[in-house]
Amino acid sequence: MPMTADAIAEMIRAAIPDAEVEITDLAGDGDHYAAHVVSASFAGLPLRKQHQAVYAALGGRMGGELHALQLKTAAA
Repeated sequence: MPMTADAIAEMIRAAIPDAEVEITDLAGDGDHYAAHVVSASFAGLPLRKQHQAVYAALGGRMGGELHALQLKTAAA
């Protein structure tokens, strides 16, 4: 069963409490999303580490419940 945009945002906020999260359903199918995540905790981290933090927040759901996530991150 695909994940909802709200569920994705909640998981990210649970792992990165200060995160501002915006989720967009790219295809209208509940399976392809874009996420824009801004957090002060990303300050000084390379993009790779920022993205790893977001993927870790999703608890291994990438490739299963969550098929595709276009990710954009930034430090607050």
